[in-house]
Amino acid sequence: MEAAFLLKLQSAGRLNDGDRERLSKLCDDIRPFHARRDIIREGDRPDHVHVMIEGWSCRYKMLADGTRQITAFLVPGDFCDAQITIFDEMDHSIGSLTDCQVAFVPRALIAELTEQPAIARALWWASLVDEAVLRAWIVNMGRREAQDRIAHLICELHARLRNVGLAPGNSFELPLTQEELSDALGLTSVHVNRTLKRLREDGLMTFRRQQIVITDVPALRKIADFDPNYLHLPAGVGED
Repeated sequence: MEAAFLLKLQSAGRLNDGDRERLSKLCDDIRPFHARRDIIREGDRPDHVHVMIEGWSCRYKMLADGTRQITAFLVPGDFCDAQITIFDEMDHSIGSLTDCQVAFVPRALIAELTEQPAIARALWWASLVDEAVLRAWIVNMGRREAQDRIAHLICELHARLRNVGLAPGNSFELPLTQEELSDALGLTSVHVNRTLKRLREDGLMTFRRQQIVITDVPALRKIADFDPNYLHLPAGVGED
């Protein structure tokens, strides 16, 4: 179950057998969550860091008018809230989008593992990539049209899931509703629906029963102006 987690951290550099064994301890306490439940809420003061093992979740903020802004999609291998080892209080919420398996990692264990140089580098790398993804999302939201925004998100998720062995070939599971996509992209659900239909009609992708197949990866990346360099993936993973 922890394979995606270890694959992601290995992207930061070489981990020896001892490092991998120590990291596997992070997955000793795995707990299930049903879809659309809060894993942790804004204002909570958690004793654990959370790692996605199976399923999808998101970081989000609620506005005063009841609307939601999703600021990250979290897939297997991702830390939900590594910053809580430094901060005492959550400044956003983490919510499950599908049924999930989530590892609860004591803060003290994270501190212990960071005494190992290769592991410390891998954890630091994961945090820096999260920041890079957030910067890419800001550019996507602020400067791209609807079709380009959706195409860029699809290209990003494809690359990230390939890196942890969850996107065979040019296909991957996208278990998200159009409302969830709209909350992440700053678009209405109607606009998301219309844009996905256009991408299908243009022969760039198919989308059926939560399964996406990118039928023309270079063309979709060109539309999105997608460059995977911000994901800092191993050589070959982010290529067409």
